[in-house]
Amino acid sequence: MIYNIADFGAKGDGKTKCTEAIRAAFDKCKADGGGTVYVPCGKYLTGPVYLESNTVLNLEAGAELIFSNDISDYKVVTSRWEGVKRDCYESCINAYNKTNISITGRGTINGNGKMWWDLFLAKKNEYPRPKLIAPYECEHVLIQGVFLTNSPSWTINTILCNNITVDTVSIKNPADSPNTDGIDPESCRNIHISNCHIDVGDDCIAVKAGTEDTADRVSCENITITNCTMCHGHGGVVLGSEMSGDIKYVTISNCVFEGTERGIRLKSRRGRGGVIEDIRVNNIIMNKVHCPFIANLYYNCGPRGEEEFVWDKNPRPITADTPAYRRLNFSNITCKEASASAGFFYGLAEMYVEDCSFEDVFVSMDSDGVADFPAMAKDVEMCTQKGFFLSNVRGIRFSNFTIKNVDGPAFILENAEDIVFSNCRIEEPAYECEPITQKNTKNIRVSELD
Repeated sequence: MIYNIADFGAKGDGKTKCTEAIRAAFDKCKADGGGTVYVPCGKYLTGPVYLESNTVLNLEAGAELIFSNDISDYKVVTSRWEGVKRDCYESCINAYNKTNISITGRGTINGNGKMWWDLFLAKKNEYPRPKLIAPYECEHVLIQGVFLTNSPSWTINTILCNNITVDTVSIKNPADSPNTDGIDPESCRNIHISNCHIDVGDDCIAVKAGTEDTADRVSCENITITNCTMCHGHGGVVLGSEMSGDIKYVTISNCVFEGTERGIRLKSRRGRGGVIEDIRVNNIIMNKVHCPFIANLYYNCGPRGEEEFVWDKNPRPITADTPAYRRLNFSNITCKEASASAGFFYGLAEMYVEDCSFEDVFVSMDSDGVADFPAMAKDVEMCTQKGFFLSNVRGIRFSNFTIKNVDGPAFILENAEDIVFSNCRIEEPAYECEPITQKNTKNIRVSELD
């Protein structure tokens, strides 16, 4: 059955609030056992919407849901915010413990987020902002075809869900809009993200699994990300920093990153715990990123990030709160006009980043690039045209890895063990110097480095 919101009193004039009409359409759809709630061409102002099991929210081409700026429309509910369960404003589109829910069509969902961004920047928001679409503990979730824009905060944030598909979705949030990530699966399983275009004010895709303050540590796993384009965001695909429940079994393939500040970025710190493992990145093109490859365990942004135990470079006891990265594989990647650094791997003194490989990778540095941080850690300085920095690492293999136009050593190693360079090249160095610098290294094997 199809339930047209206009038949329930919704007016597409962009001025009349249609919240009750839309909710009535969903109530009737639910009572009849499921179906499609249909949004015809027009602009519909509304408060928060709740999806029901076995329902489709379908927006016709030319249809636009515009979410209200009236804070009284948004109840305070218990949800997750940045990995921690707490009171938040309800999201624009919500679903709690539902099965078989879909958002489809060629229409627009407009979060009307500027008021929320201004409140956040002025530190006047009483509770964390709404997300645009936030299913919670749901099964079989499909988001397909729609255009999402002006999200108050994260655009799609699936939490504790299973079997999620996000396909042919376009997301556009202003470059200066705070924390407007594109797609953030959080402690979910069986996630499929494909054919999307994401241009946002924070991370394009960020995979998360809760922080050390999350009581139930649930992994985020079995994730495929393919055939997507990412623009401008802080990171193309980011894993963490909320990773206390583990992130594992992730493939990222056939994507283009254009002007994202960083490319593939892993970030966490002491106290978080959890492991990121078994990640495969293949067939990627990056253009004008600050740093294409980051695995940083000294990430210091956010709560408690400035405490000594986060930035201390001396080994500390390994506990359940020690995070770990392992088995990261990168292949068939081209990165042009990288500005800050060719790569940045920074393991903990007591927990090295280990068992990683780079094969058939080309990185060209930008001689006109603006200085920036390759990653966020207390002792890391802004730089331009620098090589691949590796500290506290073990078992890293570089095969057919080319760095062009680097200013200084192509590879900077410290506290590194079992590193292999095979058929690697340095093209057009800014000046002649040693291709590899070493400090406290062991078992470094070089074959055909020129």
